[in-house]
Amino acid sequence: MNGAQALIKTLADAGIEVCFSNPGTSEMHFVAALDTEPRMRAVLALFEGVATGAADGYARMAGKPAATLLHLGCGLGNGLANLHNARKGKVPVLNIVGDHATHHMRYDAQLQSDIETVARNVSPDFVRTSMSTAELCRDAAEALTACMGPPGGVATLILPADVSWGEGGVPQTCLPPPPAPAADAARVQAIARALAASGKKTALLLGGRALRDGMLQNLSRIAQHTGARLFAEVFPTRMERGAGLPHVERIAYLAELASVQLSGLEHLILVDAKSPVSFFAYPGKDSDLVPRGCQVHTLAAPHEDVAASVQRLLDATGAQAAQPLLQAPRRPELPQGKFTADKVCKAIGHLLPERAIIMDEAQTSGIMLPMFTAGSPRHDLLTLTGGAIGQALPCAVGAAIACPDRKVLALSGDGSAMYNLQALWTMARERLDVVSIIFNNRSYAILNVELQRVGAEGAGEKARSQLDIGTPALDFVQLAGGMGVPARRATTTEDFVQALAHALRTPGPHLIEAVVPPTLTGLKLRVLPHLLGSLKRLPGPLAQALKRGIAP
Repeated sequence: MNGAQALIKTLADAGIEVCFSNPGTSEMHFVAALDTEPRMRAVLALFEGVATGAADGYARMAGKPAATLLHLGCGLGNGLANLHNARKGKVPVLNIVGDHATHHMRYDAQLQSDIETVARNVSPDFVRTSMSTAELCRDAAEALTACMGPPGGVATLILPADVSWGEGGVPQTCLPPPPAPAADAARVQAIARALAASGKKTALLLGGRALRDGMLQNLSRIAQHTGARLFAEVFPTRMERGAGLPHVERIAYLAELASVQLSGLEHLILVDAKSPVSFFAYPGKDSDLVPRGCQVHTLAAPHEDVAASVQRLLDATGAQAAQPLLQAPRRPELPQGKFTADKVCKAIGHLLPERAIIMDEAQTSGIMLPMFTAGSPRHDLLTLTGGAIGQALPCAVGAAIACPDRKVLALSGDGSAMYNLQALWTMARERLDVVSIIFNNRSYAILNVELQRVGAEGAGEKARSQLDIGTPALDFVQLAGGMGVPARRATTTEDFVQALAHALRTPGPHLIEAVVPPTLTGLKLRVLPHLLGSLKRLPGPLAQALKRGIAP
């Protein structure tokens, strides 16, 4: 075997079944070696951001890593944004980056770069250049162990061309990760006491693995028994939700609204979640969203055994017999009337099929989506974990490959969709069952909101033009058709409902361009910062009511 053949066998033996690739000259021996391993599926992307985002979506739904194959430091650079999202979501991804042959590096050829430095930002726990064919598969096995965690993460293996073509490759067995520790008795008892304290306002903040079905049931039992509230991180990696599952309220994106949700808490218990902070800094506002005087406890950190820790807390609180509070089946009525982003969300809630996967990057257009889908059939929700836009379409590619028997909906703003639009081509090539819904409001609408919130003064015509993407108008029907995806434009509520019903009952990729006005414009947009600023001065019940009105 040469190095590439041994590497691919090592990966396949470890259960790695998919490689999302955008290769170049240095990776040609790896490309050729793909034909020697029938267990490895190769999925071509036209841009590296699609490959890395697809690997993220695949791992979220498959529960194990996919590999990427990228071309040198420039290719890695093109894929960094979605690797950033994977890192923030603690998603296992094995990132294979080709490099020049070891003897060629000293010549500083045109594509030579410091790949390790580029990689460390997105894979801080494992970056390694394999310098010999004999060591390659050992390095690969260690990279796999590192990326599978817990916690999961991005591991980057750099593969020089001569290490790939060199003879003498020896496949290696990937050792299983060491068992994760559970919360110790002292920590569990301290948290149980906090939950039991008379008159104390408590909440559990859930992230990562805590938002899956089995653990949600037990966490809901604890909440029902103790009176604690259940919150989810603002952008969960994967959240199981819908009818028959415990309802968990997500922390709001806007810091002012999140502060209303958390107001008055005396104990906040983290379960595979990070203590909440504001997404950005704002003049005169706190970055830390934990209320003053609130004590933060960690039941399970990302590197720990979440299920065992939750079970220990269930036992310590005596909540085993408590009944979890489950979401009743409830669909919104079929929308009618003026076409808006909210009507799109309402139609999704009305028509969503059982076991669907929603990749939500709808931004301001999706404010009402959680409310309209809460009682829909059970589904998985994937979100923009790292905030680097352009994730929805690539992530949907990976989710569809991981779960070919489930319908995938990719919800994206128009600006976000343009970052990795090439994902549509991969959907068509692989015949993936993905419905892409593009909210075309011809604006970077979220930035119009942020322009108001940060208090930037003097924003005139030149500033506003940087947030307007309607001139010339983007035509997603033509763009999708050019990449082989059937597409329809909806300009009325009735158009959209018909298009969505057709796409959901027809296999294969579809795109629906929903031409809707921005959710926040004019007076609403100008008033929003003042309304948000007033929340902390309002009585609690009134602030809560306003929060529900802005972002249910």
